[in-house]
Amino acid sequence: MSDVPPATTTPADRQVTPETAGRPVTGADPALRAAYRLCRRRTKDQDPAEYALIQLVPPTLRPALHALWAAANALDDLGDDRTAPAAERAARVEAWITALHRELPTGSSPDPIRHALVDTACRWRLDLSELRDAMAQVRDDTRGRHFADWAQWRAWGRDNLLPWFGLVRTVFDRAGVPVALRLDTREAYEEFLDGVRLTDILTDLSADLAQGDLLLPAEVLDRHPGSAADLTRRRWSPAVAALVTQLTGLARQWVTREALTRGMHPGPATVLDTMAALLRAQLDAVDAAGPALLRSPPRPALRVRARILAPARTRAALAWSLTPLTVPPRHRPGPHRSPAPARPASTGRFRQPPPHPGGEQPPRIPPGLLPAHVAVIMDGNGRWAQQRGLPRHEGHRAGAVTVREVVHGALEIGLRHLTLYTFSTENWRRDPEEVDAILDLLRGELTENPFGELDVRLRWHGRAGRLPPDLVDLLHLRERTTRARTGLTLTMCIDYGGRDELTRTAAALAHRARAGHLEPDLIAEDDFARHLPLGDMPDVDLLWRTGGEQRVSNFLPWHTAYAELHFTPGLWPDADRRDLWQAITAYTHRQRHHGATPAATAPASGTPAASADGPSTARRSAAPAAGPGE
Repeated sequence: MSDVPPATTTPADRQVTPETAGRPVTGADPALRAAYRLCRRRTKDQDPAEYALIQLVPPTLRPALHALWAAANALDDLGDDRTAPAAERAARVEAWITALHRELPTGSSPDPIRHALVDTACRWRLDLSELRDAMAQVRDDTRGRHFADWAQWRAWGRDNLLPWFGLVRTVFDRAGVPVALRLDTREAYEEFLDGVRLTDILTDLSADLAQGDLLLPAEVLDRHPGSAADLTRRRWSPAVAALVTQLTGLARQWVTREALTRGMHPGPATVLDTMAALLRAQLDAVDAAGPALLRSPPRPALRVRARILAPARTRAALAWSLTPLTVPPRHRPGPHRSPAPARPASTGRFRQPPPHPGGEQPPRIPPGLLPAHVAVIMDGNGRWAQQRGLPRHEGHRAGAVTVREVVHGALEIGLRHLTLYTFSTENWRRDPEEVDAILDLLRGELTENPFGELDVRLRWHGRAGRLPPDLVDLLHLRERTTRARTGLTLTMCIDYGGRDELTRTAAALAHRARAGHLEPDLIAEDDFARHLPLGDMPDVDLLWRTGGEQRVSNFLPWHTAYAELHFTPGLWPDADRRDLWQAITAYTHRQRHHGATPAATAPASGTPAASADGPSTARRSAAPAAGPGE
């Protein structure tokens, strides 16, 4: 079996059959061959179960998976090396990440594991910036971790595992075997990874406790009084035994997801099913270990693993024998976004948005007078194209340029939340060619990721059922990799309808009430708001619509209940950041009462003052600023 992928001189993507997949390659770089061999050996020695799973994929994909596993493990080893103080370990992790960032454009590295990772990234066109937060987490873990509840624990585990698993899925996708998840199984997939993390923690409990780490949420420890103190002293007690029993049961529930692989290609499905079986066997070993769990990691018996792996190898071989694979040529090194760790914007990691082409500067508005949340109905793309004798999809392409410009303006003026009505549930009624063009444009924008270097957190609001799975994957990827950003939150409403949102919320409340968690007669507005699909989205302060129409078109009906409305006649592709600034300026002159009595004495003209709503909603009146073309 070759330790490197097919030769780097392949002139075009090449079809690989089972007969050629594992054929050795002559003339490969000896250093690169040695790097891949090291990754393979590290995987086999340090994690036999992971190695066995990789053996279930075609030989041509294995080097990439060995490189990814070895890189993740090398980084973890640096963070876990307790022979060095925490600050030194953090510095070593940071140096490793910085070196990777420096080496990506060169396509090589003096470190053999990074050499294999860089080659894998170039060959399979992997965007290692997706690992930014996962790598940052390894560095931050050197300071120790404490989780108050399962929500914090899940966020930590998913931020670490999802990016690495996402790159593995990308390798399969590049090979022509997309690991498409059915949209109704995405939460099951993430819970499966929760089970992977919890199984690892239980397996490594003795090693973690020896280092002073207890990577379990206080929420579950508190349910077993005394368990935390007993574990810290490495003392097996009834409380610890009950805790372990509960956790192994929970982990077993999470990794038993039969629906997860339904409809998936049988090759990747076999790998996931076998992984689940191995995890359950590992949990059985944890359950059987008893007090020995606190002294050494338990392992399933070899016969148990053999009973799982033998039929899996047969199924995998049959699945892959019927599947031609596409192996991409090694791409020339090019610019990569930095996989450097995520930090708050104040450190200067994010670049500033480009200035307005005309040098215009945003108006100077005190932060207390800025709207917290602006929502935009981007109307007029099709009309803009038709006025110029162009196909309607060219208007959407021009509108995407405007989106970038308006986001830059939102960052410059200091806006916290910007929500864009990108594609409504009603838009499916349009000509299929136009719908396809819009979805292709969205796919292209998400792939290019124009806000990747800006302090923009991307979110998605809408239904998943009718959207292409690869587009949903991209949306989730951008959400996941920007989750820690603290600047502008940009929410894209895609396949969104306001009445649909309210209906889903009512259904969620009904389920809760039927389960006895809510008393129907006592349901309040706060209960309804918490059950909205995006329960933490703030109310809209300003709703701006372009294109001359004056209606809200089923957009955010709950959140816009008290929004100021701003309509402008100009078509969306003709707008730029100055129009956003003009809308916000108009908002600062509005008088907002939310049903209260206005103050008896109005302030001097043009001077903002507090209204009966209190200072957080104080806006004083003047006519709305004119929109473009008025």
